Amino acid sequence: MFDTNKNLISKSSMLSYAVFAFSISIVLLCCVSVIFPALISSVTSEFSELPFYTPQVDPFEVGVLAIPFLILNGIVLLIGIIYYKKNYSLNRLFNFDVSKKITAVTIIIILSAYIVATVPEFETEEEFPDFHKIDERLEESRLNGKFTIQNAIEGNLNYSAIEPHVKYSLLIISEKVFGDYRVVAFFASIALLVATFLITKEITKKRVPGIIAMLLVLQSNIFLTYDTSAAYSNFWVLFYVLSLYLVLKKWQFSHISFVLALFSKLLSSVFLPLTIFFVLNNTNGKKRMYVLIFYTVLIIAGLFAASNLSDDTNTTFLPENFIEGFVQFSYQLRFDPIILIFLLPLTVALFLKSLKGLHQANSIQVLISGFLLVPPLLIIFTEQTNEPYRLVPLVVFFAIGVSTLLGKIKQDES
Repeated sequence: MFDTNKNLISKSSMLSYAVFAFSISIVLLCCVSVIFPALISSVTSEFSELPFYTPQVDPFEVGVLAIPFLILNGIVLLIGIIYYKKNYSLNRLFNFDVSKKITAVTIIIILSAYIVATVPEFETEEEFPDFHKIDERLEESRLNGKFTIQNAIEGNLNYSAIEPHVKYSLLIISEKVFGDYRVVAFFASIALLVATFLITKEITKKRVPGIIAMLLVLQSNIFLTYDTSAAYSNFWVLFYVLSLYLVLKKWQFSHISFVLALFSKLLSSVFLPLTIFFVLNNTNGKKRMYVLIFYTVLIIAGLFAASNLSDDTNTTFLPENFIEGFVQFSYQLRFDPIILIFLLPLTVALFLKSLKGLHQANSIQVLISGFLLVPPLLIIFTEQTNEPYRLVPLVVFFAIGVSTLLGKIKQDES
């Protein structure tokens, strides 16, 4: 019996170290651009090998956030090591919870304040240029009174089956009911906050971390920039987060939510490996088998969808662009200093948490690292540009990760 338990602990530790090695390598590559913003660009420049090449900017010029990044990371990591060595725990600071009634009132207050602060945005038109492309794309559906999926099924050559029909349908409903494409998109952002609370609560088994996760998402500039956008709506993020929550809560419906995410934005297909890891790490027995069978089928469908990834872009293969894909990390998150500065300590803290038995810590690490990999992979295989709205899932899982550290979890206390 002892040997069996020892083997299980050994396997768990090996997985934790493997996940940490993968995660820390991705996070450190991102951190390079925080300390030396021009370093990766200068090294990967197509002219860097020419004899007459002279960099316009010193590749080792220190970034604006470099000093606070190094100081705060050093302090946090030092405190973390002391806590770990002395077997302290932040759980003691949050060794309490609130009732369902207080939680409901708190969430209503938070969402009400958020809604009141955001409603004035609808007085002006959406500022993103891609909004006009969406408007033009949906014009025929508006005129003939049909959803895009109906047009595709009926053989309308202007619409294909591989399109974000869920997103289009929700936008059309929003325009018909409210006279503005952005209203239902805003509802989706509100629902994403609630979904963040639910999945955090399910992981930690406490409500306070869920509330903290909501607040962390709400303070994010990335989230607040795109929360009312029709062009860059959060439908895909909402359905993806719900699919993971349903793996934990009602696994029979997880795949439905993922399909909705897939047809909200075809980019969701690249998240299938992350979902597979999440399923393997959080299920067992027949439940695991049934969920995996369906997601395996989706992988095949996802490979087909990947060849048609969003917005009619041409596929290509430029592996030399991979490292360059990490350059924009610090630039895109320059107004989200909490994420930018504390991502590295969070990765280390989640690793230490996983060593104590919290297997969800591995899942969160893989999800965060996977979303960081999306921009580099996109510029390898497509001609798409790296847009900041694709970092909304990173914001959500960063918030979940931080809040998970604050929850008193059974595995962690045994």
